[in-house]
Amino acid sequence: MTISLQAAFAAASPRITPRRMPFISLMIYLAVLALWALLFGRAFFLTSIWAWSAGMVYIAYDTVLMLYVVWQTLPLAVSARGPSAAVAAESRPSVGILIAAHNEALNLPEALAAIARQSDAPDLILIADDGSRDATDTLLRDRYGLAIPAVGQSSIGQFGSSRLQWLRLPHQGKARALNTAILKADTDIVITLDADTFLADDAIAEMRAAFAADPALVAAGGILVPVCDDSASGRVMQWFQTYEYIRNIISRFAWMRGNSLLLISGAFAGFRREALVAVGGFDAECLVEDYELTHRMHRHAVDHGLDWQLRMVGTSLAHTEAPSHIMTFLRQRRRWFAGFLQTQYWNRDMTGNRRYGRLGLRMLPIKALDTLQPIYGLTAFALLLALLVTGKIAIAVPVFGLITAKIVADFLVYLWTVHLYQRLTGGRTRTSFAAAVFAAILEPFSFQLLRHAGAAWGWIAFLRGNNEWGFAPVTLPPRQAPNAGE
Repeated sequence: MTISLQAAFAAASPRITPRRMPFISLMIYLAVLALWALLFGRAFFLTSIWAWSAGMVYIAYDTVLMLYVVWQTLPLAVSARGPSAAVAAESRPSVGILIAAHNEALNLPEALAAIARQSDAPDLILIADDGSRDATDTLLRDRYGLAIPAVGQSSIGQFGSSRLQWLRLPHQGKARALNTAILKADTDIVITLDADTFLADDAIAEMRAAFAADPALVAAGGILVPVCDDSASGRVMQWFQTYEYIRNIISRFAWMRGNSLLLISGAFAGFRREALVAVGGFDAECLVEDYELTHRMHRHAVDHGLDWQLRMVGTSLAHTEAPSHIMTFLRQRRRWFAGFLQTQYWNRDMTGNRRYGRLGLRMLPIKALDTLQPIYGLTAFALLLALLVTGKIAIAVPVFGLITAKIVADFLVYLWTVHLYQRLTGGRTRTSFAAAVFAAILEPFSFQLLRHAGAAWGWIAFLRGNNEWGFAPVTLPPRQAPNAGE
């Protein structure tokens, strides 16, 4: 990373240059913790359904969020568009695909084959070889005709109508490899793509069209479809994760409407390169560098009075490998949630801060609640088991009534999200309303508990400061920036 990128990152990152936490931000986080303690304590003193107050609040919170998403996405039912028209030559931004690859010799041929099928080929394909020790060098030399460069150097060849560049780096992690690739790229738009993510044939055309149509657009997420292996556990995990991804994607469209989109998955994401450089690229110390980056982009836009937009592109689609086994899934969710907590901690000054508009006053307070939502969920489940084990059936029966009502509400929202998802993607994804019914019924007692268990593991990793995937202990840097306003 050059000094200029480092300087831009230091100026934009609240981890390096923290802001004073406003009193309202502190109160929001303390209230979330105090509410959980109060609700948990009530279980030991009350003898009615109110003993399950933690579960009631958990259900109410999740239901309100679901209804908000439905309300915000109602306009999409009539405005979801089809594929974009071709971009005029005079407004056509150049596009480069950046693939940070560490030991991805098995996946790279399929990823490159998907790129070769694009209806609108990228101008550049840059493979940032992050110290691979497998057959990546042999693959790129023998199959794609690239000379083996020295470490720190690159070689360039041709791949169809695209330039193919092999940037050979020492092993330093995904974020640092991408940062080096960003500086090497010479295109207007850069698309980060995981080596195990495979583009639909018009994905690049749709992403290029989105950036050409909106000069204020600085970051755009594509639609990701999870794919697991063919094992029995893989088929089950793909089933649950498919509908989880659908709900999450529709939620992002809801938050996008108020320019409060906080997650653009780096597995397939487009960025205006100059904006990415302006905020210093990716944070190598964060477990979820894509999630942290969007916060930094929002912060930078407010600090500099820029009309930056972050949004989803519903017509740009890719398939991505997802965990097929329970332990792999739990480790993934541990990392995701620990990285989420990192990002919340570093950006705590934005929560409840009117300076950041709807993002600060609406979205980030919700994210503050989300830090403990898995704990609320696990608490509710543990209390329900305790009611059953101790024979308090008179309390457990109305609790199951609430759970049944929640399952019905989930099912109705599933129908809406699946319908809207099919419209946004032009029906190019395999979904089933019948499967959504079973997912709504089974998920609260299976997959949802798995997610919460992974998140609880993430809390442990966060508090212990586990140094995994660049994870660093949470400590305040020595210097403090002036307060940016409340």
